[in-house]
Amino acid sequence: MMPFRFARPAADGFSLVELLVVMALLAVLSVMMYSFGSFTRQRSAMERCSDNLQKIFLAQRIYSMDYGKFPVAAGARTSEQALDKLVPRYTSDTTIFICPGGRDNPIPSGAALDKYKISYAYYMGRATNSPAEPLMSDRQVNTASKPAGRRVFSLTGKPPGNNHYKYGGNVLFCDGSVRSTPPLAEFSLAFSNGIVLLNPKP
Repeated sequence: MMPFRFARPAADGFSLVELLVVMALLAVLSVMMYSFGSFTRQRSAMERCSDNLQKIFLAQRIYSMDYGKFPVAAGARTSEQALDKLVPRYTSDTTIFICPGGRDNPIPSGAALDKYKISYAYYMGRATNSPAEPLMSDRQVNTASKPAGRRVFSLTGKPPGNNHYKYGGNVLFCDGSVRSTPPLAEFSLAFSNGIVLLNPKP
């Protein structure tokens, strides 16, 4: 007759496979939460960026009342050189020239813009009677004319054109309105002779 033996209870705890599955799920959730948080931060930054552009537009409108046109600087190669005409006479608030979503350094209040680096591109040569035309935008990938569907801002989050990482950017029009667009423009940003698109310093 076989001796009676008690069955050994199963060991408590998780198997190695279960632990690996849980760790993989946690990693996926972490990546999703980080991406969502990054997107939310950039949406907030784009709203504040829109406010900046509208404040710059007010300074440009006052300038245009004095000179009959938006700022123009002969031979300008960067947006800082053209928009420098606004500071300090038309605005001493230099914080508005730095995009909240970018990584550009602050500029001292009332300081000359051409000695620093701003965040915005400028369509130099626009007339004040062209309300539907773009006047400024977040830093663009290049200074070419762009029809709808063309890449305007970074697709990867890397420079150039990455004020808002890979989530697109804002465009200010000559009537003071601001529209946002993903990296591939949802509307035309084309321009003709007499207009020069100036990006900020690299």
